[in-house]
Amino acid sequence: MSLWETLLGIAGMALITVLTRGFFLIPEREVPMPDWLRDGLRYAPLAALAAVIVPEIVMTQGELVSTWKDARLYATAVATAYFFWKRGILGTIVSGTVVMLALRIGLGW
Repeated sequence: MSLWETLLGIAGMALITVLTRGFFLIPEREVPMPDWLRDGLRYAPLAALAAVIVPEIVMTQGELVSTWKDARLYATAVATAYFFWKRGILGTIVSGTVVMLALRIGLGW
């Protein structure tokens, strides 16, 4: 590809990205939506996050984790417990990371 084709491709992708992500920001007034759709869109970020995170926790190389000697399971449990106890994001991340590193480095899991 030439330089101009590359620049044109980058500019085209940037334009498509701005249009698709800014779809709800471009109109001057609010886009009318049924209440059921508005309620459903509230849960979309949580569903997308779960769709990305859960397979990383319970799967290894495309298969379900077959042993309890997996640091990710314990780190997830500790981080979840911490979040429900204190409701703090930073502490959740730190507690999960500490458990994960302790089990991986300390026990070799």
